[in-house]
Amino acid sequence: MSGVNPWSVYQSLTRDPSQIKRVKRGVLRRILLYARPYRGLVIAFMVTLVIASLLTVAQPLLFRGIVDNGITQGNATLVTVLALSIAGLAILDALVGIVGRWYSARIGEGLIFDLRAQVYGHVQEQSIAFFTRAQTGALVSRLNSDVIGAQQAFTSTLSGVLGNVITVTVVLITMYLLSWQVTVLSLILVPLFLFPARWMGRRLQSLTKEQMQVNAQMSTQMTERFNVAGALLVTLFGRSRDEQDEFTGRAARVRDAGISIAMANRWFFTALLLVGSVATAVTYGVGGNLVISGAITLGTLLALVALLAQLYGPLTALSNVRVDVMTALVSFERVFEVLDLPPLVRQSPAAVPIPTGPLAIRFDHVVFRYPTAAEVSLASLESVARAVEPRSEAPALHDVSFSVEPGQLVALVGPSGAGKTTIGALIPRLYDVTSGCVEVGGVDVRDLELGPLRGAIGVVSQDAHMFHDTIGANLRYATPDATEADIRKALSGAHILEFIDSLPNGLDTVVGDRGYRLSGGEKQRIAIARLLLKAPRVVILDEATAHLDSESEAAVQGALASALIGRTSIVIAHRLSTVRQADVILVVEEGRIVERGTHDELLARGRLYATLYATQFTD
Repeated sequence: MSGVNPWSVYQSLTRDPSQIKRVKRGVLRRILLYARPYRGLVIAFMVTLVIASLLTVAQPLLFRGIVDNGITQGNATLVTVLALSIAGLAILDALVGIVGRWYSARIGEGLIFDLRAQVYGHVQEQSIAFFTRAQTGALVSRLNSDVIGAQQAFTSTLSGVLGNVITVTVVLITMYLLSWQVTVLSLILVPLFLFPARWMGRRLQSLTKEQMQVNAQMSTQMTERFNVAGALLVTLFGRSRDEQDEFTGRAARVRDAGISIAMANRWFFTALLLVGSVATAVTYGVGGNLVISGAITLGTLLALVALLAQLYGPLTALSNVRVDVMTALVSFERVFEVLDLPPLVRQSPAAVPIPTGPLAIRFDHVVFRYPTAAEVSLASLESVARAVEPRSEAPALHDVSFSVEPGQLVALVGPSGAGKTTIGALIPRLYDVTSGCVEVGGVDVRDLELGPLRGAIGVVSQDAHMFHDTIGANLRYATPDATEADIRKALSGAHILEFIDSLPNGLDTVVGDRGYRLSGGEKQRIAIARLLLKAPRVVILDEATAHLDSESEAAVQGALASALIGRTSIVIAHRLSTVRQADVILVVEEGRIVERGTHDELLARGRLYATLYATQFTD
């Protein structure tokens, strides 16, 4: 049974057929397109498989020669030569295996690189609507597990199928030439060999599926709790013990499933060895009688037994070839599903460069409704957009029209949920309008090149995101080639330079996950410094000073006032004290602009703005 690899047999049998579905047409053709750059390597890889299969039968034939022509004939020289030949073939077989593994790894890893790079770039092009509905873990799974599964189609599956087919063919031909009787007997015993593999394989499949499901639940729990926000929530609600008990229960189920798999695995291997031993015994019994009758030689019998050990393993693996191939195809299809998602916001082929100089903004009878899951093209990706409920068909904005001239500061105020942030999101085309148009520099944003458009706009939101990196790296994300002098100037403008200089590592200080090592005000001022470093022509501040205390707010407002000179600026604010100096204040309510004017004009009218202002400043 030396030719049987029980672990590969076990892996092929524990694939879950319930996950094998009908693969869409055209998937195989697309796979071949991805394989085209590696066709030379694939051919070389197949050559190594053929050589390895020939070496598989060469050694038993040399054993036969040692016995029949060397030992029984008393030819010590021939025995020595053939023994050295066997050793040389073993070395050659090892070298061929190493070369084949290099080709396999080069093809597989190259394919992983191509797919991952393409999937990552494609996902980056998706609209914000996509990310508001997609599950991050499911997307990461597509980028990791499914890409690796697709890679196995060109490594494990390709090498397994081709190698086993070639090996079985060569071994059967060789065995038939040595003794057709023993060969026929070997094929008759194949069902007896496959029966325990199939029976135990179903048991292993069920246990493995259960273990994978519980492992996924355990991984999800760890992912959601092992970050600052999750850990803080658990701590504040005093659920540490409950979380420990829940995790322990899941870990116990993984443990129990692992024990059951280990025992089933042991029984499985034992059954394979027993059946293989029976097959070997029968071969010796029948072949021994043929030796006694003079039909075959003793060396031939030993060669047949050695070849028999090389036969059943590949036959068992080939019995599951459909499952292996379909699993690989499904992995490819799941990757293609992501690649086939059309971006909701895409650049027009006839897009024009953004105009130079100062930029004006104009909303012309804009109506906007948030897209549903089906419109985002996530309806077919259940694992990526699980439990997504379509939003109401009611528009978020109704007939919104206004303009912002270069150098002008326009403020958007109103109750929460009125549509202020939505207005800001339409300018850099995070979403596209349902009807009407948004113009930047006199051109509809849908007709502008996306990269330059977004490069000309700077946004600071209420919850500014920081990557788990240094302060310097987070600042250079806006302008990668910024000098230290540029960075210090921006930090000074945001009134945060003194604080940075007081840190032991200065700009090399790591801010932690999402910037949680910084206070809200510190993080916000660094975000403002990042904006100043970018020096955009259009600035959108969405509650940008919400986390600042009164002193810091006054300082940053002063810095922003000078930094925004000559730029088109929109400020979204709940705190009306921050917008009193705006050139125009737009009051938004239920997706409509219900008032517009200066601070004094709106107070004098005594309508919604005056009510909001009075509510905030009554005390």
